[in-house]
Amino acid sequence: MRSALTTALLVAACTGAYAIMMWMPGKSYRGPIPALTSAESALRDALRRDVGELAGTIGERNLSQYHNLRRAAAFIETSFTEAGLEVHRQGFTAEGNAVANLEAALAGTEHPEEIVVIGAHYDSVDGSPGANDNATGVAAVLALARAFAGARASRTLRFVAFVNEEPPYFQTPVMGSLVYAARCQAGRERVVAMLSLETIGYYADARGSQSYPFPFQFFYPSQGNFIGFVGNLASRGLLHDVTGSFRRHARHPSEGIAMWESIPGVGWSDQWSFWQQGYPGVMVTDTAFYRYPHYHTPGDTPDKVHYDRLALVVAGLEQVVADLAGRLNL
Repeated sequence: MRSALTTALLVAACTGAYAIMMWMPGKSYRGPIPALTSAESALRDALRRDVGELAGTIGERNLSQYHNLRRAAAFIETSFTEAGLEVHRQGFTAEGNAVANLEAALAGTEHPEEIVVIGAHYDSVDGSPGANDNATGVAAVLALARAFAGARASRTLRFVAFVNEEPPYFQTPVMGSLVYAARCQAGRERVVAMLSLETIGYYADARGSQSYPFPFQFFYPSQGNFIGFVGNLASRGLLHDVTGSFRRHARHPSEGIAMWESIPGVGWSDQWSFWQQGYPGVMVTDTAFYRYPHYHTPGDTPDKVHYDRLALVVAGLEQVVADLAGRLNL
């Protein structure tokens, strides 16, 4: 009797944990990766161009390469402006250097006080040109900003490029997204959703190409061919909305998890900053160092990015943002 009760309790605990952390609405896309449509092909070319500019032409960009960091900021600002969006520079000082988050916003028409933030960091780690980490995320933010530049949406949309995400500034007072999120909270702004686009351009179909912290390898695919959606437990509602929306619209595999921030990698991007301020946030990622062999190395170059797959992911994210923002028309 005791053994049966123990087993039943263990099964119930595991079932409950799965339901809370790993169950996601909808079904992940399965089957061969489809050919791109003409619109997706154009999106792929734009993503390739922007990744190439940030990680190829400009290259390593951080406070150690301050000139390049400023060049990257200027490129992003110009890209927002050319899309027809007004840019707000949110400046501050780090180690005596002027740095800035760059924001392009579209005011909501029905619920402007409800804010959806789509962000990515534009700095790279010391010694790396940062193509996948994180020129892919920035290129996706720029692509989404262009897609919505002529749209009307119920909620306010903010497209933001954050500075100083990488070490040694990660989770410090001069981390760009932490400065941004703290200012949102100080202004009593109502951020209802934050998407952090973090290292989203590398995919592998071979078995064993994906790793996980124990024991998640028993629950998720061994092929690194999916885009991941990661939230903390407090963001589980948003995580379900985002993952469900992506699965309804996208032609690309996806997985999701709500997990404790202490698990390595779960809080390792800009959504962490919003969690600290009590805002819901989800990281969109190819899982970075759990998959990508060139993570934080000089080898993180534009040729390592899988642009067709990246285009399918960003096309799916456009629909996610539309659902979150209540897009009325394009």
